[in-house]
Amino acid sequence: MQPDDLQRLLTTAMPYGKHKGQMIADLPGQYLNWFALDGFPKGEIGRLLALMQEIDHNGLSDLLTPLRK
Repeated sequence: MQPDDLQRLLTTAMPYGKHKGQMIADLPGQYLNWFALDGFPKGEIGRLLALMQEIDHNGLSDLLTPLRK
């Protein structure tokens, strides 16, 4: 994890698919779990999706609350 990754979860929109345009931090847990089973895409988006899935799966979404504006 990089220092600014949590902020990126709040400011990076999903670029494609059913939830296109939705911020990664706001994606439903079931959608993130689907990626975990099917495979995360390569690159930055995949890395952020994997991080968000880990945060969501472990019930740590409150970590993002102070960063939301």
